[in-house]
Amino acid sequence: MAKQGRSTDRKKVNSSQDYELSHVAEKMGVSIQQVTGAKRATGSNDRKVIEKYIADKKKG
Repeated sequence: MAKQGRSTDRKKVNSSQDYELSHVAEKMGVSIQQVTGAKRATGSNDRKVIEKYIADKKKG
């Protein structure tokens, strides 16, 4: 069960952990506020969903 918990945790962005927000922000080349906004806009804390949202916003 611990293994599943770890892999699941890596797939999510915890907004109460500054280092997780800054990691995604740095990776995507955006601000922490934009990551928080993407998280709020998508209603998800799934890393892939947030990264896709940010990438789509950057395109158009």
